[in-house]
Amino acid sequence: MAELVFDGLKVIDCASFIAGPAAATVMSDFGAEVIKIEPPGMGDAYRRRAQPPVGPGLAGNPGFVLDGRNKKSLALDLRRAEGQAVLYRLVTAADVFVTNYPPPVRRRLGITYEELAPLNERLIYASFTGYGETGPEADKPGFDATAWWARSGLMHLVRAGEEASPARSLPGMGDHPSAMGTYGAIVTALYQRERTGKGAYVGSSLLANGLWANGCSVQAALCGEKVVPQPPRERGVNALRIHYRCRDNRWILLSIANDEWRWDKFKACMGSSTLDDPRFATHALREANARALIPILDTIFATRDQAEWRRILDEAGLIFGIVADMDEIADDEQILASEALVPFTDGSWLTVNSPLWIAGQQKLPPRPAPTVGQHSTEILREAGYSAAEIRTLREAGIIG
Repeated sequence: MAELVFDGLKVIDCASFIAGPAAATVMSDFGAEVIKIEPPGMGDAYRRRAQPPVGPGLAGNPGFVLDGRNKKSLALDLRRAEGQAVLYRLVTAADVFVTNYPPPVRRRLGITYEELAPLNERLIYASFTGYGETGPEADKPGFDATAWWARSGLMHLVRAGEEASPARSLPGMGDHPSAMGTYGAIVTALYQRERTGKGAYVGSSLLANGLWANGCSVQAALCGEKVVPQPPRERGVNALRIHYRCRDNRWILLSIANDEWRWDKFKACMGSSTLDDPRFATHALREANARALIPILDTIFATRDQAEWRRILDEAGLIFGIVADMDEIADDEQILASEALVPFTDGSWLTVNSPLWIAGQQKLPPRPAPTVGQHSTEILREAGYSAAEIRTLREAGIIG
């Protein structure tokens, strides 16, 4: 394999759960050596699933299969000075240090920027927090459900009208996009280091990324507009920008622009003279009469299966999306052809590829996530520890 862009780059993933570790995962895809620091014994709490598996699958958390790939695991007790000393030695030879532990935990474990930066002037210290690093809630822990989804206003807006209950987010729904913000901060700092030779303190937060994800609505509110949840589907203001149930109970989401020629194409696809009603003759009239048009289209879409509607709309060149069932994603021809999913090297599973590519760069074929402490001895040997020193650390429970 040709040299990868991050070959030779050493990254210490001293983080937990998703948003911090996932940024390191993206770097590993492009060749970085990533050392995951986790507590001896059970390891990162993200390894353990919150709910029992539904059907056959892993006993542990499938999320860790994704975000732990390509990494080496060092089980290290950072609550003790001897464990901190091991980390400090590793930091002297590292390029990037990633953590999303809340600031009070960092101070307790001795892994603050102020403690690590003097050890290595070229170190990029990447910090990820729930609510930012200044202000009254800087020390407050947060999950993507609380800081990214709820606090940003997304939870309020993504529901079927103000009378509906706010919608719950999915696991990792905000963490993975936020990880890309952390990755961007790291890569920007690496570029700066190329110019200055000096490391940097960079970061991101769930709150900032949530506001960015909800940026269109947030900016509208900042400009004085009243922003409210979208109405229920049946009361939509544009019948060509909502979803319809097909005969097989699958759904199609339309996103058809307002041009009259597209309406003519759409009518031809529907094959119903009902749409020649004068109430729907122009875009303005279709919006004014959307509540009358929606039930007509409901009836039409219910006459064919999703696959048939997909073929008809594709042939007409109209923009729409199929509402995917989770069980079919692994067999989606476009997803596989575009390498949005890729196989692990051991053939065990497919995994979700990082969402960017570089022409001429072949990403590292993903290796399965390590077991807790799988590489502890190897990592310490490379850091210059003797066999006797490693044995002493292991016997004392400093490494696992």
